[in-house]
Amino acid sequence: MNRLLNPLLKKINRTNKASISMRLRLFFFLMILVLTMAGGIIIILLVTGTFTAGITESRRLIKNELQHASNNISMQYGQLSLQAVSFSNDISQRINDKLKEQNLTFSQLSQHPKQLEQLLSDLFENTYYSLQKCKGSGAFVILDTTVNPSLVNANQSKVGLYLKNMEPNVISASNPTFTLLRGFSSIGRNNSINLHTQWSMEFDISNADYYIQPILAAKNNISLPLSKLYYWSIPQIIPGTSEDVMLCSVPILDSNHNIYGVCGFEVSAMLFKLLHMPDNSTYSRMFCMFSPYQNSRVEINHSLFAGGYSMRDFSKKDVTLIVKEHHTSFDDYNIKDSVYLGYHKPIQLYPDGSSFSEDIWITAILLPKEDIVNSITLINVVLACLLCMLVVMGIIISVIFSNKYLKPISQGIRAIKLGSEEDLPKTNVQEIDDLIYYLSDYKKELNRKIEQDKYQITKLENFINNTKTLTPAERSVFNHLINGLSAKEIADTMFLSINTIKTHNKRIFVKLEIASREELLLYISMLKEIGLELI
Repeated sequence: MNRLLNPLLKKINRTNKASISMRLRLFFFLMILVLTMAGGIIIILLVTGTFTAGITESRRLIKNELQHASNNISMQYGQLSLQAVSFSNDISQRINDKLKEQNLTFSQLSQHPKQLEQLLSDLFENTYYSLQKCKGSGAFVILDTTVNPSLVNANQSKVGLYLKNMEPNVISASNPTFTLLRGFSSIGRNNSINLHTQWSMEFDISNADYYIQPILAAKNNISLPLSKLYYWSIPQIIPGTSEDVMLCSVPILDSNHNIYGVCGFEVSAMLFKLLHMPDNSTYSRMFCMFSPYQNSRVEINHSLFAGGYSMRDFSKKDVTLIVKEHHTSFDDYNIKDSVYLGYHKPIQLYPDGSSFSEDIWITAILLPKEDIVNSITLINVVLACLLCMLVVMGIIISVIFSNKYLKPISQGIRAIKLGSEEDLPKTNVQEIDDLIYYLSDYKKELNRKIEQDKYQITKLENFINNTKTLTPAERSVFNHLINGLSAKEIADTMFLSINTIKTHNKRIFVKLEIASREELLLYISMLKEIGLELI
């Protein structure tokens, strides 16, 4: 019996200890899927430049800010230049009228202080209203004369008029806050304008490029119109004051090209900062710089600044900003150990053919290098964290899905193993449910066959044991029966009557618990199949 049952039972119950469970296989499959998706996302991000999107976005932002700032600066300085030329024409006409009225020449004014004071008083109205109309922080008139030519260095002192708008960013045409920085004190008193805290009577032109340069240009280029003779000074501090200013100076000429002096408008450092502050919602230390430019160098102390980063430590010193242009990335701007990134763009302050058209000015939008590095690093860290979260979520989902999806399958297989035939779990997956029920039915059928085989083997064992109870005579008849002889042939062979043989047959069938000769031959055949022989 054991030789028959053992191979069958081993085939049913064997398990491969080295195999991997279905749950673990599904988990690994889902993990490979998640990691493949994450890897694909990373490749897509790399190919599309998302990891460098911070650089691209920063470059776009700075270039847009530069375009905006350069347009505004170009417009502001262009309008002031045109207004300064118009201002010069008005002043020139006013001077000519007053000289004719007083029957004086311009050179005689230094000998007539009263008439000079009256002339400047008359020029106040033009200066006042011109400053109101323009978007500057000040307006000035400097005449090529002095009140007292006998004083030492009288040739470096020029009489004039300088009005300052103390609130240039406030649109208040009806009641502007003006002060008198230069000019006769009586002019301020007569016009209810306070003297500036740094007021002085006359201009010191010893180092005044805003006076010297347009005068020289007018002398050397007689044929040029005023629109090509104006001059923008480098940012500087007017002697006796404390704030950087840029001055647009235009020669004051009569019809015979005689030079009376210069006039123009001022752009203070404060006004520049108020008008051209960049949008620093992304980078708090972004700033705008307006500077003369030569040989990839910028003199910091000759620049105006606007923005959230203070250049005060550098702007008061003779420090040079070294510019390194790059076509594929930010331009570098180096000051000693400090590095700034950004872009610059030339600004055309003068028309073609102007006396100063070779002067190059630039507008630059800059910020400290570490700000961009930190911003890009932050963006990449956020992307990396999001990818890590994606992988972690994938792992969690894989665990949950593998447990939830395979739990009913595992329960069904376990129920089949334990022989449970009731309440087989449903996975709601048609193929798996069909397999579970097929395996269940198969096991039932297999168990039925095993039980049937056990019953047959038990009967064979009883049959074998019962053959041992046969008498010698019955055994002889039994041997002839299993050899296929009929009752008559057995009677002839054993020399017995046919009735005696039939009697022995009945007793043999009773002792062996069989009903017929065919059943006897069946048992003999089954014994031969399993390799057993009766002794």
